[in-house]
Amino acid sequence: MRNSWWGILLLVVVGGLIVLLDAVLMPFIAGMILAYLADPLANRFQRWGMNRPLAVSSVFLVLLVALAASLLILIPLVVQQLKQLGEAVPGVFDWVENVLAPQVQEWTGYDLATELDNVQEMLAENWRDASGYLAQALGQIGRSGMAFATWVTYVALIPVVTFYLLLDWNRLLASIADLIPRQFADDTFRLARRCDEVLSAFLRGQLLVMLCLGVIYATGLTLMGVNFGLLIGFISGLVSIVPFLGFIVGLVIAVVVALFQYGSWLGVAGVIAVFSVGQIIESAVLQPKLLGDKIGLHPVAVIFAVLAGGSLFGLTGVLLALPIAAVILVLLKEVKIRYQDSELYNDKHTTILEESSSHHIELGRHTPNHEAASRPDHRESL
Repeated sequence: MRNSWWGILLLVVVGGLIVLLDAVLMPFIAGMILAYLADPLANRFQRWGMNRPLAVSSVFLVLLVALAASLLILIPLVVQQLKQLGEAVPGVFDWVENVLAPQVQEWTGYDLATELDNVQEMLAENWRDASGYLAQALGQIGRSGMAFATWVTYVALIPVVTFYLLLDWNRLLASIADLIPRQFADDTFRLARRCDEVLSAFLRGQLLVMLCLGVIYATGLTLMGVNFGLLIGFISGLVSIVPFLGFIVGLVIAVVVALFQYGSWLGVAGVIAVFSVGQIIESAVLQPKLLGDKIGLHPVAVIFAVLAGGSLFGLTGVLLALPIAAVILVLLKEVKIRYQDSELYNDKHTTILEESSSHHIELGRHTPNHEAASRPDHRESL
């Protein structure tokens, strides 16, 4: 009982520290997550004969080269497509007002043109006020230069924290393992391994699935010639952190763009084919190879965890949401297993009563035959 109170007190203290030190903890939590994700690669480099510092430096070199190459390739394309999107917005409004709105009104009786006029007026008002808001924001940044510098410092600390945590990751895990009471060591290590399986499957596997889906959607839409195919594919892959949500969001956006661009259902059919191929590849290849059956995190649980973490603890809560959700999932499964093995679930008294009643039923079935056999047959005597 005393240990339970100490555990509750520890959780309250940790939660209070997270609330009070939200901004300060952000680079450390982010660095811890990145170190956790990069540790398998560092371990593989060590198995190739490198020492730990050289392996960690190699990991950072690989990540730096990949990030630089991605930025050099993607940033010009994204900027170009954003510029094209800004130029295409007036044409989109004209098409919706002159083509789509009459068709929608004919089918449903809903006056889409009036709603579109309201949206245009709202955008025009906000656009006129944008310069004032921008000046106000710049002035606020100038007045709170120290806060802005602090934020930049926190972001710059993330790779530093990641490097040192990754350098001593195995030593930190061994130190934490030594602090666990010996009577709880076996259960703790078993649960920790299960948490690692679930969390690694989700974080590493789902990130790779997101990347692959983004590349598949962007490549397919670009080869089709769909406008903003790169942006749509990037958004679809990013939203794919929740299964099927990226498919739905990307498909809706791409269908609207293709319908506006081509003006026929042939382009829509091509978009549906691209996203269908992406879903087939995800189901047949990506999910079995990268995720397997270890994840167990329901999409609704993922959404709730992220929103609840952000609402309670801000950015730090968002970073901690999925690891905490994975731990809670493992603990709930452990509670379920122990409950099903308990006397409360397997009540021996109830089992005995059930066996006794079934035994009496069987006796009742055989008793008439036995009595009939023991009674004399008067018909024969007559």
